[in-house]
Amino acid sequence: MSNKQQVAVLGGGSFGTAIANIVAANGHQTFLWMRDQENAARCQQSRENERYLPGVRLTEGLEVTADLQRAAAATDLVFVSIPSHSFRSVARQLRPYLKSDAMVVSTAKGIEPEGFTLMSDILLQELPEHDIGVLSGPNFAKEIVAMQHTGSVIASESERVCHAVQQILRSETFRVYANTDRGGVELGGALKNIYAIICGMAAAMGAGKNTQAMLLTRSLAEMGRFAGEMGANPMTFLGLAGVGDLILTCTSDLSRNYRVGYQLGQGEPLDAVVSGLGQVAEGVNTLHQVKQKADELGVYMPLVSGLYSILFERRAVADVVRELMLGEQSNDVEYRGA
Repeated sequence: MSNKQQVAVLGGGSFGTAIANIVAANGHQTFLWMRDQENAARCQQSRENERYLPGVRLTEGLEVTADLQRAAAATDLVFVSIPSHSFRSVARQLRPYLKSDAMVVSTAKGIEPEGFTLMSDILLQELPEHDIGVLSGPNFAKEIVAMQHTGSVIASESERVCHAVQQILRSETFRVYANTDRGGVELGGALKNIYAIICGMAAAMGAGKNTQAMLLTRSLAEMGRFAGEMGANPMTFLGLAGVGDLILTCTSDLSRNYRVGYQLGQGEPLDAVVSGLGQVAEGVNTLHQVKQKADELGVYMPLVSGLYSILFERRAVADVVRELMLGEQSNDVEYRGA
């Protein structure tokens, strides 16, 4: 592979914009695709994504476009940074424009309800001829563009994908680690959003550091237990895409899901919180899907069940917390890595 590549990032949200900025700054020909033609033209003209990353200058050479064919044709690598509910339709639109050896990497952190399908599995279904991967980790876009030192994980069965992403994104402040457990890395990115809502609720209700530590640790245990049943390696959850992303998302109000939980903990109704957010909080959708799948598989996930009963069965928080504390006794460390 030559040093300079042609790269497309699909999705004009905060993370997609941040990734496109890194790639362009590394000297690669880079396109940032947005569905909204007016917004794309505005960003291209002003050199700023005012809605998602206000005040951040877009790297010179980064082209913002609403023309998917222009963005994707002749590209060596495509990052798909589209919310989960639109992910499949965009992957399908992308298919006719890709050259035969193009690599495609998902950065989305969600699950499609039909068949409990991960985003990278959607790529496999819609783009079966292409090498695919997943980029995930404790990566707040605002800190990436502020040049804060950041680590992420590229997961793929393809060494070619891992190597390409590591080289294309590598910088003095952004480091990418490789992993072959694509499913585990992707599940980590999706599951932690549920626990961010729980931790936000706890913070709003005055929980202390003891409570925070217990929630983080038991959340990690649930994530590993569930992922193991889904065929992932529980040891993946000891890395950046697991415990790293969990700590970040569950302890900062930069997390949309944490903010949802915080507002819920202050007594605001779920519908009002979600509608007022202005961006997608994947954790609310993921909660539905994980609760259903955990019940189907018989996986013990008391935190998921507790949050579900609060949000969708209108149970009192105090009653759920009491049951969680007085419920079935269990071991601390419940799984062993492969």
